[in-house]
Amino acid sequence: MIAANETFDGTWPFAPHFFDGAGFPQHYVDEGDGEPIVCLHGEPTWGYLYRHMIGPLSEHNRVIVPDHMGFGKSGTPQDREYTLQTHNENLTALIEHLDLGDITFVIQDWGGPIGTAFTVRNPDRVKRMVYMNTVSGYGRVRGEYPSPNETRWFEWIGAGLENGRTEQVLRNLGSTVLSVMKIIGFDAGKVDDTWIRAYSEPFPDWDSAIGGYEFPIDAYLGRIVDYVIAGAEGVGALAAKPALLLEGMADMAINPQRAIADFRGVWPDGPVVELEGVGHFCQEDAPEILVSNIRQFLQANP
Repeated sequence: MIAANETFDGTWPFAPHFFDGAGFPQHYVDEGDGEPIVCLHGEPTWGYLYRHMIGPLSEHNRVIVPDHMGFGKSGTPQDREYTLQTHNENLTALIEHLDLGDITFVIQDWGGPIGTAFTVRNPDRVKRMVYMNTVSGYGRVRGEYPSPNETRWFEWIGAGLENGRTEQVLRNLGSTVLSVMKIIGFDAGKVDDTWIRAYSEPFPDWDSAIGGYEFPIDAYLGRIVDYVIAGAEGVGALAAKPALLLEGMADMAINPQRAIADFRGVWPDGPVVELEGVGHFCQEDAPEILVSNIRQFLQANP
């Protein structure tokens, strides 16, 4: 857990806010005014991933960026389950606390399933969906696409499960976070000491990295399936919302063609923007392009 007022040499200048209603201190950024944009991160990052996007998006909107339980400046309780269901319940508590409506979700990696899980259960609070290098899970992707586990990232996860290597690496993210992000698809040439510190500091020891370990295991072992299926009755309401996919085509965690097929399965006519040379962490690789496309999407879907 990062100190509340840490700015990482001014690269994270946003005032900290905390919500304790879900049973742990959950940190979130809350900048600007207007219709809310809720930005959700994934593995093994935190809200810092959106640092180049918060300012521009908050010029015309209220931008809220939570850190999931076990990440960033949020707490890491040891007596909680780190599952899709729990993360969605935490998000739901925060959104209800802030009484948000007309939400535009901007969601990447695990943010996709979490934001989607919220939307199919609370469609009246959500207005638009922006997916980035993630899936909704409801696209009924057919067999011609690789299995979700047939990517460099999930093959690495599976190969090290039995001998304990996966857990050793992911429970020591304070030392291994850059290596892990490189497996997923990140150009390490873009980092400096401040970047390393920002992404390493949430994980000072074994216990602090429980969330970083459980996220991919939840997916690889299929533990998320029942909760996804339980939300299926809300897919009609989800599909009725305007949606956009911004897809970095150099993703090594989620096969880009599979992500596009999943999106098309829910929104056959929804816009898809393919970003060549952009990896899984698209917010690091192309934040200006993402912001431009999100702004155009909002204007086209008032």
